Amino acid sequence: MEIIGNGVDIIKNSRIKKLIKNPKFLSRVFSKEEINDSKKIKNKINYFAKRFAAKEAFVKSIGIGFRKGINFNDIYIKKNKLGKPKIFYNSKIKKILHQKFKSKKYSVFVSLSDEKNYSIAYVIINKI
Repeated sequence: MEIIGNGVDIIKNSRIKKLIKNPKFLSRVFSKEEINDSKKIKNKINYFAKRFAAKEAFVKSIGIGFRKGINFNDIYIKKNKLGKPKIFYNSKIKKILHQKFKSKKYSVFVSLSDEKNYSIAYVIINKI
């Protein structure tokens, strides 16, 4: 496998604490599934901060940021039963990935971490 993209983002949790009080922000940035999943989480600030950072890191790993019509809601993060996060995205993002990397065979890996004041995400895209 060859690394064809990587991105990292860190965010101050207090920034997200203010923003998630606004329902418009929540629905603009997070999927319905992410918002529903947050209802099961005690620390909603860090939950949303990590996902925000993951979306930022993902678009950085593509190398274009939030351009070409990419929106936060085109990307969502879901954990498996063991708690490992995975990035999901819609067909618009798949098309952009195909154009950018000239391949339909790639894997996306994400790592999330947080502490009291900050949350961080790291994304790697590997060509298979």
